[in-house]
Amino acid sequence: MNHAVLIALGDELLSGIRQEGNCSWLAEKLTRAGWKVDKIEILSDGGPDLEESLKYLAGRVDLIVLSGGLGPTHDDCTRLALARYLSVPLGEDRNTYDGVLARYPEENRAGLERSREAQSAIPLGTRGVHNPVGSALGIACTVRGTRIFAFPGVPAEFRAMAEQELAQDILMNDLRMTSVFVAGWPENLLKDHLAPVIEQKDLHISILPFPGLIEFVLRGEPERLEQAEARVRSLLPGDCLPPGASSLEEAVILESRKRNRTLSCAESCTGGLVGAALTEIPGSSEVFLGSAVCYSNQAKKSILSVSQEVLDTYGAVSPQCALSMAQGALRIYGSDLSLAVTGIAGPEGGSEEKPVGTVWFSTCGSGIEETTMRRFFGNRRAVRDRALMAGLEMLWRRIVKEV
Repeated sequence: MNHAVLIALGDELLSGIRQEGNCSWLAEKLTRAGWKVDKIEILSDGGPDLEESLKYLAGRVDLIVLSGGLGPTHDDCTRLALARYLSVPLGEDRNTYDGVLARYPEENRAGLERSREAQSAIPLGTRGVHNPVGSALGIACTVRGTRIFAFPGVPAEFRAMAEQELAQDILMNDLRMTSVFVAGWPENLLKDHLAPVIEQKDLHISILPFPGLIEFVLRGEPERLEQAEARVRSLLPGDCLPPGASSLEEAVILESRKRNRTLSCAESCTGGLVGAALTEIPGSSEVFLGSAVCYSNQAKKSILSVSQEVLDTYGAVSPQCALSMAQGALRIYGSDLSLAVTGIAGPEGGSEEKPVGTVWFSTCGSGIEETTMRRFFGNRRAVRDRALMAGLEMLWRRIVKEV
């Protein structure tokens, strides 16, 4: 098994101003391809830590990938740290940088020329790595049998360059990891329910909770993974997202396309989050027709035709209002199925009868109308995010019931 270490550089990561994502993304790619990622480190800009880490790691692991510190500003120090580690000066890789400039329109090149001295600089004896989506060059070299790559920290640039340079390393032709995404189960109960799989000694199991989902990760020899995944799905009929879906929104779109069902939404407290999540998925336009964001009572009346009687008698946060909203979305968009969400996200607006976090959901279509209430805890953002996940799960379960 090949071994890798991934290092993210940036004071903004250590301070919490930004969250590291590049190394985590690459770690998953490498792990799925059969690598062992020994360590992910976060180091400061410009300090001696990087040089010390490289001195220790070179010759001990097969691959080191650095993220960040290759831009044109004062805190972009990775190329200098690499030069110090290699005991060589910096030099300009004009040919590779010219290839980067050639991607840009003529009118944009003047600004890039001003950054040439910084962004084309690489330690002598190393190779400049073409940047297919940005302007800073990457750096590649081999020390004591260890391949070392440095890529910019901008996520789009890091990922494009990693896929370009490490294509064979992250090729998933020998799959050693797979995931099953489970909806509707708390982590502690899922652990007990899946004990027959977890107890198998030839598998490495991780249970990773996310909002609205749990990812059940299986690692092991390729021939065992297919059997283990089938066992998980047999133990959780109806609760596992379909293969190819790693989120509820993906599952909603995938199942809707498979069943040729169109969808619409009516949203109040989620303010369009459901529609936004669905339209993040490629191909959503084939099945998702739209979401009516009706936050005020007036909007609920004028757009969704919720009656004044329903609002006066039961209120906007009620099963009657949620159902009327779902019926309105079905009428406006002419979809096969609709979902409505209405609730109290807080921090104000709650009562003893309807405390903050009370959210009603409704689905309509094919002559079936369903409503359900959930109570969520946390701040305003947490309530809205949990309502989003619960709404997507309700819609997904409704879709898979469709004949």
